[in-house]
Amino acid sequence: MRDDACQAKWLTDEVLMVGETARRFFNQEFVPNIDRWREQGVIDRSLWKAAGDAGLLGCSLPEEVGGAGNKAFMAITLVEQGRAGDAAWGISVHDYVCHYILAFGTDDQKKRWLPRLISGEMVAAIALTEPDAGSDLKSIRTTAVDAGARYVVNGQKTFITNGQTADLICVAVKTDPAAGAKGVSLLMVETDAAPGFRRGRKLHKIGLHAADTSELFFDDMEVPKENLLGGREGEGFRQLMVQLGWERLSIALRCVGLGDYALRHTVQHVTARKAFGGTLFDLQNTQFTLAEAKTDLEAMRFFCFGAVDALLAGKLDPALAASAKLFATDRLNALVDQCLQLHGGYGFMDEYPIARLFGDARAAKIYGGSNEVMKMLVARSLVTD
Repeated sequence: MRDDACQAKWLTDEVLMVGETARRFFNQEFVPNIDRWREQGVIDRSLWKAAGDAGLLGCSLPEEVGGAGNKAFMAITLVEQGRAGDAAWGISVHDYVCHYILAFGTDDQKKRWLPRLISGEMVAAIALTEPDAGSDLKSIRTTAVDAGARYVVNGQKTFITNGQTADLICVAVKTDPAAGAKGVSLLMVETDAAPGFRRGRKLHKIGLHAADTSELFFDDMEVPKENLLGGREGEGFRQLMVQLGWERLSIALRCVGLGDYALRHTVQHVTARKAFGGTLFDLQNTQFTLAEAKTDLEAMRFFCFGAVDALLAGKLDPALAASAKLFATDRLNALVDQCLQLHGGYGFMDEYPIARLFGDARAAKIYGGSNEVMKMLVARSLVTD
């Protein structure tokens, strides 16, 4: 089904043209290299520069800072990333950092970092999660102590996307450990100018093998005070909350593309695979399963694309964003499981796209806030509306 068939307002001719550009980019730059990147556990740095040259990095940022001016451009790019069969490349995380800087950075911070992020010269990451603190950000233990012209940072982060590659990392720290959420601040760490910064091991996962998910360590790491996002302590928790709706919707949008990918490869398999005097597609069970998967996919598409309309109209509330993330990630995992079953034994072989996607899709129910947290947010909205 074509995206424009769902009649979402944001799917203008211009957005669909950006989608075509993104599709060509992924087919030419990404698909031929994905097997190698999965083996090496990290995507080549050159892809970031290529994405910058193609205009995909920062495409959701306003034109006055060097972007293309529309979050809809990033929305369609993430759908195309999924259609290429990828959830590992951290382009969305890179985009979130750009928006943190845009929304809260000082003029100097915007001038220092946004042009290099948009060009692909710099790669960005967000360091929130710690070994003992995941969704509960108030419980982070990484501290930043005032030392005059700089902060001295001590702590550890884990599960950090782009962790081995990033040279600009948005790190959540406690500038006032006794103040709970009001003591959280965001420090922008330029890794090549941060004594005491250390990358840990590249983590081995059941999926997303091309993603350089990492541990990070800060041992008396020194960060200039001018790298405090926005220039004021204690604003980090609020800054993070403002961007969460877009982050969660971004995850949901990529799920739409991944669902397209899973269904497309499954139809190819069942129409070619011989069984019982015909093809697998000739069997009623196969047709019923594919019909259910197709229905789930279109429900995801209409829901998530409608949420983009709400986002662009300034009406994407936290509960709607949480619902989109919850629904899309749950339905994607169910769809991929059904599609894998139709592959039989081949579906369990890692060389088959559906097997890889089975591992990759599972993480979407965890990152960006676990789906259990999404359910809590949606439930609480029922008694506050």
